[in-house]
Amino acid sequence: MFLEMIKLALRAVRRNLLRSFLTVLGVVIGVSAVIAMVTIGNGTAEQVRSEIARLGTDILFVRPGQRAPGAPAEAAKGFSERDIAALRNQVPDLRAVAPQNISTVTVVAEGKNRRTTVIGTNDDFLAAQDWSIETGSDFSRAAASGGGDTACILGATVRRELFGENDPVGSNVRVGNVSCAVIGTLGEKGESSMGRDQDDIVLMPISAFQRRVGGDSYIESILLAARDGVSTEELEADVTALLRQRRNIQPGRANDFEVNDMTEIANAVTGTKSHLTGMLTAVAAVSLLVGGIGIMNIMLVSVTERTREIGLRLTVGALERQVLLQFMVEAVVLSLLGGVLGVLIGLGVAYAVVQYLAVPFVIAPWMILGAFVFSALIGIIFGFFPARRAARMNPIEALRHE
Repeated sequence: MFLEMIKLALRAVRRNLLRSFLTVLGVVIGVSAVIAMVTIGNGTAEQVRSEIARLGTDILFVRPGQRAPGAPAEAAKGFSERDIAALRNQVPDLRAVAPQNISTVTVVAEGKNRRTTVIGTNDDFLAAQDWSIETGSDFSRAAASGGGDTACILGATVRRELFGENDPVGSNVRVGNVSCAVIGTLGEKGESSMGRDQDDIVLMPISAFQRRVGGDSYIESILLAARDGVSTEELEADVTALLRQRRNIQPGRANDFEVNDMTEIANAVTGTKSHLTGMLTAVAAVSLLVGGIGIMNIMLVSVTERTREIGLRLTVGALERQVLLQFMVEAVVLSLLGGVLGVLIGLGVAYAVVQYLAVPFVIAPWMILGAFVFSALIGIIFGFFPARRAARMNPIEALRHE
């Protein structure tokens, strides 16, 4: 009996295909919007988690922040070599303290050139990133053997683009307007989970970068790595206390710098995703409400169009609850079809977006199940009134209906 009701409901949808589609358009829009947003958000969150796993949970980033409210509007000053030395000497739980100044520069060698990322730093950058030297030496060994501070270390992509399969150690490259001696090459890391080529870099000593490339005496940011077994929360507190002291920030005043660990960054991304999902869910709820009202209206029209049919069924012995159930099934089937179409469109849009953004395609089964459940509820709630009207018709009056 129930299967027969579903067949009758599908037959009614096929008879008025365009009208049925327009009726459930609100449901389609609401469901597809939520499915697409949640799927894209899940992919982004998974990408961030993968990047955190790659970098490690023992990493801290220190950046200048905005000055406290009421202070001059210019950005807070960067850091100095003395800050680097103080962190290394006064925070024993740090295994690496790496300054970072970053610029995008054209690097030229042997008639070839490449636009790449140049980082002014020290050897601790390699330790913090667990990055190995493939050929040549690091900055410390080069300096000990008499190498100048205009040395540089090439990432695998830059080495390959400029020198092919040849070993560039001992050659000179021009970084912007500066001639640098290549003292080493980095081991290959490949793309990050965010699609960035990690090997498309050139490393220089921070002092040479400041004088000859960046033209800035301050350090833009600091990369810190904790020793094994050390809590990054405790380490963050120690680093914050030391930098507040060195930057003469009075008690009660806000920091003019930021210390972030990977967990905080992940939580920020997750929080943003949750807020966006919440806002979109509210918009989707309005679309579902509009879709539900559309279903109720079209079911009322259907009841009016089929008045004689209803009267005939009641006359030959159909029970009120059977008529009620028939129209309820039709409303639920109509709403579920909208839900199915919404899920398919939402997944299609999400797949196209994540392919463009190069993030994982992560489907949330609970969201798809929820879409079907809510679609069915919309059909039940908004189909009840028309179904009850059909079930309570007077058979004699219904048969007289023209």
